[in-house]
Amino acid sequence: MTTRSPEFIDTVIKAYDVRGVVGETLDADLVRDIGAAFSVLIKRDGETSIAVAHDMRESSPELAQAFSDGARAQGVDVIFVGLSSTDELYYTAGALNPSGAMFTASHNPAKYNGIKLCRPGAKPVSRDTGLAEIALMVCSDLPEYDGEKGSYEERDMLQGYVDHLRGLVDLSGMRPMTVAVDAGNGMAGHTVPAAFERLPITLKPLYFELDGTFPNHEANPLDPKNLVDLQKFTPAQKADIGLAFDGDADRLFVVDENGEPVSPSAICALVATRYLKKFPGATIIHNLITSKTVPELITENGGHPVRSRVGHSFIKALMAKENAVFGGEHSAHYYFQEFFNADSGLLTALHVLAALGESDQPLSELMADYSRYEASGEINTRLAGRQELEDKTQAVCDAFADRTASIDRLDGVTVQLAGTPAWFNLRASNTEPLLRLNVEAPAKTEVDEIVEEVLAIVRNDE
Repeated sequence: MTTRSPEFIDTVIKAYDVRGVVGETLDADLVRDIGAAFSVLIKRDGETSIAVAHDMRESSPELAQAFSDGARAQGVDVIFVGLSSTDELYYTAGALNPSGAMFTASHNPAKYNGIKLCRPGAKPVSRDTGLAEIALMVCSDLPEYDGEKGSYEERDMLQGYVDHLRGLVDLSGMRPMTVAVDAGNGMAGHTVPAAFERLPITLKPLYFELDGTFPNHEANPLDPKNLVDLQKFTPAQKADIGLAFDGDADRLFVVDENGEPVSPSAICALVATRYLKKFPGATIIHNLITSKTVPELITENGGHPVRSRVGHSFIKALMAKENAVFGGEHSAHYYFQEFFNADSGLLTALHVLAALGESDQPLSELMADYSRYEASGEINTRLAGRQELEDKTQAVCDAFADRTASIDRLDGVTVQLAGTPAWFNLRASNTEPLLRLNVEAPAKTEVDEIVEEVLAIVRNDE
């Protein structure tokens, strides 16, 4: 095998996945060794198979095959799923119980690719649960194996995946609706038509052609500029709702009939209340950046809200620990106990469509009940390094000390201001020297004032 430095590998094997620029930091040789190393890891626990799937990026089929070759060379059987959304791969790992490898760089530009790994039951693999050991093996310590080569089987999991999702949501009461969907040339163009088949939905597709070069816009609806086309398209098509997915379709963003974006926190609150009707008194996870509306509505509907750090590995672990039925993040990831504690953009979409289809209200009116506060969205500031991040955070805390009702450090600092429901969170990025600010308050003017004051400190009045 190729000798690689730990410093180089650390740029590719990250905290929660593998990701790099194809032909520069990520190539077939490295991926083959990662497949072999992951196989060594799972064999220790008596596992014998890996499901391998990939998105529509031009490099994905070759890399997925290289990974499969590495796994089979270690005697592990490969179930090759082929074109798939990330949550379809999670379904495969949950339904058939192999480990899994999904080749995607999610919302990143076309030059990137990566691997999301999971264990049977779609349990995530992070730096703490396997990626660190894989990194060590692909540097120089990959064990030799001279036994029988693993088998190779191709399976189409799309229909089973769609049937499973539709079995989790009662869609029987839906009125006829027109639904606009921006697939961003990503995997939703593959999964959405199958999921909507035989439903009372007139589908208005936008950018459904699978194209990993993303010719229309990046498949990252978290960036407002990538929602603009759907915001125009939805009212132009007289659609009842607009849905946007990221490249691997594990995240969902929503616009109403007027083309106005619906906060992911409002979607979280809507789905949470639906689950509390199904599971009275259940626990719901929400990360600390979601709106206060979310825990308020969970409590009002008899549920038990539990706060989490930002990040899918923390949410999934906490869902398992707390036996939670649902979890949501401000970044439009939504997690379901009924779906192996994994996130699914399409399952979330079916819940939102069911709620809208059972109502005689337009989406803009329906969602007003789930939006009580104004929010800044996430505002990033690039700083010099870890010390400056810590210094700026402390300076902000000092400046607000006389107006602070409480402060916690679950993830960065969350400051609850006195005499108002307003709060803000400052936290450092895990991967870049960025300080991330989120603010929420009852009125936009209050949000703007807090943002201005915090940024004046963080950015030295620039």
